[in-house]
Amino acid sequence: MTPTQLRAFACVVRRGSVKAAAAELGTTESAVSMNLKQLRTELDDPLFTRTPSGLAYTPGGLRLASRAMEILDLQSRTVLEVSEAGAGRRMLRLASSGLFAEHAAPGLIGLFTNRARDLDVELSVHPVTDFADLLFSRTVDVALGPGDAHTPRGVVQQPFLAYDVGVVAAPEHPVAVGTVGLDQLADQVWLLGPGATELAGETSAVLRRLRVPEKRQRIFQSDAAALGETRRGMGLAIAVGFTVRDDLRNGRLVRIEAPELTDRGSWSTWTLARDQQISAAAELVRFVGTPRATQAMLRGEAAGVGRFRPAVHVTLWS
Repeated sequence: MTPTQLRAFACVVRRGSVKAAAAELGTTESAVSMNLKQLRTELDDPLFTRTPSGLAYTPGGLRLASRAMEILDLQSRTVLEVSEAGAGRRMLRLASSGLFAEHAAPGLIGLFTNRARDLDVELSVHPVTDFADLLFSRTVDVALGPGDAHTPRGVVQQPFLAYDVGVVAAPEHPVAVGTVGLDQLADQVWLLGPGATELAGETSAVLRRLRVPEKRQRIFQSDAAALGETRRGMGLAIAVGFTVRDDLRNGRLVRIEAPELTDRGSWSTWTLARDQQISAAAELVRFVGTPRATQAMLRGEAAGVGRFRPAVHVTLWS
């Protein structure tokens, strides 16, 4: 069996037809069929038959489909690790939710890379709903963000830091002095960071509960920018608790207390099963739960503003 043959078979299984597999692989249908024929001959198993409802697999075909993905994944990991070893560098690719990327990732990554001088870290911001697909496709090695009780099989979550999200305002804002009821909050101006656009993001639950219309939302390039406007009394903001701790203590902001305005959860590492992780991913998962890592995330230690510039990947659909 060759990697080309296994890749062709795995693609047929995933796409459901030889034609679709050929299109994805950028080759001809006859080339895909030839690879399948060679596998059938070598394994002495038809692997699948065509039916009006689609492809029907033999027990051997189903076993090969599972093994093919494992073998191809192992090949890709081996090529990557050999290449990195030859260059004397390792690469760790991270996905993150917007809030974690802005507020906790700089301290964590700065401290982690100071421990592992041979390691380069690449961070990109993605919706939490994309985390599993990014891991399965090997686009990233670890994802960092809110946990999800409905994790697909094959993805492992490990909580490492509890967080709370609440509503804050300047002391002089009408909501802060108690002249506006909770039923009127949706009509206020809401000053939000980019994480508010994530349907499964940390702030979205509060916005949905209050049914804040889009016309009342002002989205800034960062949470820091939104909070700057909030301190000036221009509206309400949704903030992670530890990021506004000093503002609350010094009276620059006040927290609006109500059950509907608070959301609590835990940030978690998302990875593939341990036997499918690269070494750097396993190192980060072990490190992220240590007291030093927690302090770095909460205080932003070891990461200057100029050092850390996460990449943001944007897909435009027409």
